[in-house]
Amino acid sequence: MLEFGFCGSQYDPSLFISHQHGHITIMLVYVDDIIITGSNSQWVTSCIAHLQSQFALKDLGYLHFFLGIEVQASSSDMHLSQTKYVHNLLVRTNMHKSKPCTTPMTTSSSLSMHDSPSFEDPHLYRSVVGALQYATLTRPDISFAVNNPNLCTTPP
Repeated sequence: MLEFGFCGSQYDPSLFISHQHGHITIMLVYVDDIIITGSNSQWVTSCIAHLQSQFALKDLGYLHFFLGIEVQASSSDMHLSQTKYVHNLLVRTNMHKSKPCTTPMTTSSSLSMHDSPSFEDPHLYRSVVGALQYATLTRPDISFAVNNPNLCTTPP
């Protein structure tokens, strides 16, 4: 992609950006998945054609799903959600039948490391915390509850 005019991002090694002919084209590469977008659809199409000439790839059309994030695009904006991702997390933690609440955590409780039994499966605990951190990409309202070290305790 470097010979096609893309420069690697200094902030993310999987992000490539091209500024050519007054247009910007952005390509995100994650293992064997690629997202390409830009300000000129003809230039994006030529980038895809160039990639197809170099590699065997399948153009899946407009973006609908990527790394657990669902994408709904309109002519003026994009809506990102992780509905399926969060539902699968709830099923995995056996919380899919829980009642929803309007706030991600209670505002009146005082938490303590000693007010409940130790978590039975430390691996599951760490996995769930990591999954919740990933869910904050589309749910910033849970960021405080997920990332506040005073609210979470590491299992033994």
